[in-house]
Amino acid sequence: MTVVTPRPQAATPVDAATPHTLGPDSLTWRYFGDWRGMLMGLWSGSMQNMHPKLAAGVWDHSDFFGERWERLMRSLYPIIGTVFDGTDATGAEVRDYHLTIKGTMADGRRYHALDPDVFYWAHATFWYGNIRCAEVFGPKLTEADKRRLFDESRVWYSRYGVSMRPCPDTYEDFLDYWDHMCRRVLRDHDAVRTVLDITALPAPPWARRWLPEPVWRRSVGTGQRLFLWITTGLYDEPIREMMGLTWTARDERRFRTFGRAVQAGLLLVPARYRRHPRARDADDRAAGRIPADAPLLHTPVRNLPSGAEREKPIHYCPVHAARRARLPWQSNDVDD
Repeated sequence: MTVVTPRPQAATPVDAATPHTLGPDSLTWRYFGDWRGMLMGLWSGSMQNMHPKLAAGVWDHSDFFGERWERLMRSLYPIIGTVFDGTDATGAEVRDYHLTIKGTMADGRRYHALDPDVFYWAHATFWYGNIRCAEVFGPKLTEADKRRLFDESRVWYSRYGVSMRPCPDTYEDFLDYWDHMCRRVLRDHDAVRTVLDITALPAPPWARRWLPEPVWRRSVGTGQRLFLWITTGLYDEPIREMMGLTWTARDERRFRTFGRAVQAGLLLVPARYRRHPRARDADDRAAGRIPADAPLLHTPVRNLPSGAEREKPIHYCPVHAARRARLPWQSNDVDD
């Protein structure tokens, strides 16, 4: 039976050598919340769902596949907020969304979303996604940067208030852990294949007012091929083999060229607008452009479930999001 420990444990504490804040001077603050992370979306979602217990929880409990855009857009706010809000409250909020996600797998094993090994795996895909993203889409990271990002990831993970037991002690230990997961633990699953198939997606909520459905339907097939190719390039080789995906030396050369083009293109965008609104909101607080105690920025109302569904924690939807303050720097019309 799975033991759920939703409070911090002392077995593997955040030690004295680990930074204890994730403020504007941290690398995590600098790299997480960048829009180029959207190119990692299928990689992150599919890698998470390759964990058998996590896949079971998503398949049995989540409405993710019924409202993928809305779920993604509203989930990003508290996940990004765990880094940028400066307290453990947002991490606890994210943790508590998972309290009721539990059940029994087809092989008789029990699962719970707050099983420390399951919860840490999801976190691993988020923080390590910073490194995988930078390796392809920039900016360049040194080995020292990667180790510092790992140290900061321990602080980030501690904010969820779950057991630190599965969290590796060093970056080298983490790389061993990641390799072990890719080779020995992760499995293909219907949830993985569904994440990777975007052909049935409707247009994003923010585009439905001006993008005709026939135009979207014609373009989504091209998007499917492109994003599956990007995701294949991001996968470790054992994952490609498990999924039956081919990757040639020519693919690798084109992928690196594509990555450099993405990095160059993003440099044409003002630095402020390369960031997700929740990260941008934190930048504004740190710079004094808005009050430090101003209400947190939540997802636009258009991304929230309707009616009684809005009250259910499985939707990753804080009820107060619908009643957020309408402040000058917060708009339900422009930010996703």
